[in-house]
Order: sequence, then C-alpha cells, then structure tokens
Amino acid sequence: MPDRIRLDGKVAVVTGAAGIIGTATIHLLAERGARVVAVDRREQDLQTAIKDLPASAQALAITADVTREDEVAEYVRAVLDKFGTVDVFYNNAGIEGDVAPITKYSLETFRRVLDVNVVGVFLGLKHVLPVMLKQNKGSIINTASIAGRIGSPQVAVYSASKHAVIGLTKSAALECTATGVRVNCVCPGLIDSRMLSAIIEGRNPGNAPVPNDKIVERIPARRLGQASEVASVVAFLASDEASYVSGSAYTVDGGRTAS
Repeated sequence: MPDRIRLDGKVAVVTGAAGIIGTATIHLLAERGARVVAVDRREQDLQTAIKDLPASAQALAITADVTREDEVAEYVRAVLDKFGTVDVFYNNAGIEGDVAPITKYSLETFRRVLDVNVVGVFLGLKHVLPVMLKQNKGSIINTASIAGRIGSPQVAVYSASKHAVIGLTKSAALECTATGVRVNCVCPGLIDSRMLSAIIEGRNPGNAPVPNDKIVERIPARRLGQASEVASVVAFLASDEASYVSGSAYTVDGGRTAS
C-alpha cells in the first residue's frame, strides 16, 4: 500500500530543530518529500542536525532566537526569499526551566520559560500566519505537552507555559476559520530525551538514578516514547491527509493521560 502521508515539494519550517524531537521531525519531513528549513539558536548543533538530510530537502539552516521578534521576522523573510512560501510550520522550540516548587522558583527563570515557550510560539504564529493566510493554505503545528493538560509538581511553570500553548493553538485555529490554514498542536508525554532526564534528575537531586521501571509504571504502554513517534504525528498534521483537522491537541503519551 502506498504511503499516503506525503509532503512532496512542501516547504516545512521547524524551530527547535537541533533538539531531539526537532531533529527527528526534520528528517521524517524530508523523507516524506518536504523541503526543510531548520531553525535553532545553537548553530553547531543545528549543523549536526541537518548534515545527513537528503539533497532533495534543499536544507536551509537558520540560526535564530525565537524570543526576539526581529530574528523571527528575519527567518521568515529568509524562507520566502529562498522558497517563496511556507507550507508547514512546526513551532517547536521550548525549554523545561528549573525543577522546583513554586515557592522556590525564581522570577527570572519563570519569565525565561514563558519567553521561550509562549512568546516564542506567539511570535512564530504572528509572522507565519500572514504568509499562510495570504496564500490561503498551510499547516501550523505547535509543540505543547501533556503538562499542558494536567498539573505536575515542581514543573508548574513549564506546565503553565504549555497550557498557554494549547490556548494559543485553539484561538489561532478559530482566527483561521473559513480559510485553508490549519493550526494544531502535539502534546508529547514522557519521551526518551535530555529534557526528561533533566526533570527526573531535578526531582531527585543527589540520589541514585530512578530505575526505568519506576518511570514507566504509570504509562499504559509500559515504555518511554520516542522522538520519532512525535515526528510521525507532526508529519500527519502537516499533510493533506489532515485537511479536516484544526484546533486539536494530539496527545502522544502511550495512554498516560487516558484516565
């Protein structure tokens, strides 16, 4: 059976492209036929992320800070200068911040987490939506989290930021009513990643590593998720197969939030 989730010729912009989910996504989008623009503030890691992409991806790497509006506007201009369009925008950049109770959380870090996770998503929407609305087509996927659906101790600020991403997603989708532009988000659960390791370590400072079986015992799938599994959902939402999907938050968590 032929693969129906194709993105042949589409121009896909991915922020946070040097992270594990971002890298998995740019590779899958390229495999599905997309031309890829990878955006991250870490230039060396960004070059590593794109180095094995196929020539057909026509990969463009752009170093930019998603919290700075001038840099967001510039990477959008750079994409239009090279490709003339943005068909897919994976608004993915994010950080976990500190792992600490609210009473001990610094205001500086609070603002930094919201700056990257919320302002960064907002600025991406602000500058990409006009391009898509003008052409009356496009798919935007934001990265939220299951932390945007439930509360979670010691990562309250991260959780708050991801609740905001879901709100931005739903509101942006409604602002695109009766157009060919769709806006959705993905909500990863416990994904095998640096971020998850940092959160686990932050909750158990100075102690022996938490056994893997303790981490996964509350996940019905009984394992951690893989970045490639998030990328697969992003690729679906980016494709024409998701043409009737907008304003949705797709949970990728092995059933963790089912109950």
